[in-house]
Amino acid sequence: MSEAITLAGCSSPKASDAQRPVLRERGQREVFCGLTGIVWLHRKMQDAFFLVVGSRTCAHLLQSAAGVMIFAEPRFATAIMEERDLAGMVDAQDELDRVVDRLLERRPDIKTLFLVGSCPSEVIKLDLAKAAQRLGARHMPQVRILNYSGSGIETTFTQGEDTCLTALVPEMPIEPAGATKRLLIVGSLPDIVEDQFLRLFAELGIEHVGCLPARNARDLPPVGPNTRYLLAQPFLAETAMALEDRGAVRLNAMFPFGAEGTTDWLRAAAREFEVDELHFNRVIAPGRERAKRAMEHARGELEGKRISFLPDSQLEVPLARFLSKEMGMEAVEVGTPYLHRAHLQNDLALIADSARISEGQHVDRQLDRVREDRPDLTVCGLGLANPLEAEGLTTKWAIELVFSPIHGFDQAGDLAELFARPLRRRDRLEV
Repeated sequence: MSEAITLAGCSSPKASDAQRPVLRERGQREVFCGLTGIVWLHRKMQDAFFLVVGSRTCAHLLQSAAGVMIFAEPRFATAIMEERDLAGMVDAQDELDRVVDRLLERRPDIKTLFLVGSCPSEVIKLDLAKAAQRLGARHMPQVRILNYSGSGIETTFTQGEDTCLTALVPEMPIEPAGATKRLLIVGSLPDIVEDQFLRLFAELGIEHVGCLPARNARDLPPVGPNTRYLLAQPFLAETAMALEDRGAVRLNAMFPFGAEGTTDWLRAAAREFEVDELHFNRVIAPGRERAKRAMEHARGELEGKRISFLPDSQLEVPLARFLSKEMGMEAVEVGTPYLHRAHLQNDLALIADSARISEGQHVDRQLDRVREDRPDLTVCGLGLANPLEAEGLTTKWAIELVFSPIHGFDQAGDLAELFARPLRRRDRLEV
């Protein structure tokens, strides 16, 4: 195993929603693997380091996806598995110990180290949980060592964050006895967006608010029966289960996209913490109005246009709700890798019954439907965009929606613009 530390950097749900027909598909899939989540997680957790145990392909994926600058010193790397590791000619655990010891010697700033599994390490059954336990005993308390899977086998790429946060939940402190009710924001958000939400909650009078992940991975908020949590991302099903196993309670809300989604998300917390309705309206009114004005610039280009989502990031359902209810678009098909009805019920309830909801992926069949539907805009993965563009269909890269700040009032205009831009480009090319 060689070291590639090329360290570069609301409405209530309708009664019929539980029986709403869903087209479930199983077949060929076109998605990135869960290692991609490291690209935004390593920026969020500023004292953490992500060591992928994988192949040269894993290393190339991370370096190209991160767009790393030559002078950067990032917080991720790849311990490359060579042929002798795969053939069992050496003890992979001993090799991993050597790489980790060298890394921590070089980087004393690391406080939390994630050993990240990949397709190659999982295929040869390399036990990273055992490695994390062994190495943690050696390096604690200076460094906490955890593990999670970023493998692309039967997963979609945003699940890398889900498995990472699930690994952090057991490390969260136990809520002290008699603790007052507290709020937890769950899901990695850009710092500027997180700060905006924290300011709004403070203005609402909600005093005890924590975030998962925390900006410092060693500074995790406590969790327990008095914890109420809001999901900021719809792809965190395993994390939600782990939190509920610790006694936390999820607040049911739409996801905070656009003026209406953000209002509903904030209102769910306000109701739980008994914030006066008049005070709530006073606090959110300026942001809500800013969002509506900002979205108006793109509404004229989006209203009446037809849109299809191919399954990619699990953001598809709340984004389809935002575009159809707030921007006047018509959702033709809303495809998502996994449909978690409990988490998505408020968003799903506001998508027109005429929209086709699909779960899972069978690329050939989905492409056939897109060709037959001929939507004005198709949201899909990078690998499908160029072929569809060559056939005269306008596309939007789904992954850009994961890397861009799109949550909250002050990002609502930017979110709408992300969908208006490809339509504007198409119109200019046709002139």
